[in-house]
Amino acid sequence: MNQVSRNAGDFIVEAELLAKAFGLDPTLVPGQLRANEITSLCETGMGEDEGRWRLTFYRSGRALRLTVDGAGTILSRATFPAHPPQARST
Repeated sequence: MNQVSRNAGDFIVEAELLAKAFGLDPTLVPGQLRANEITSLCETGMGEDEGRWRLTFYRSGRALRLTVDGAGTILSRATFPAHPPQARST
């Protein structure tokens, strides 16, 4: 089974994938998402990257970045030190 799937245009990422990347018990992931302790950013590919999406998850100074296709197949995966992007004011 894919660890990433799509539902009505949204991506669904299995808790086990996030838990492994951040060294967590998978049962803690939903609560940390609700509490914004794990945040995410979804970017749509354009030009030569059309048909791909970059999903980045942030937690405690670490990031998990997944590049996926429209079916949710993981094309690349990386973890690295990072901080979530700051909210932009308009």
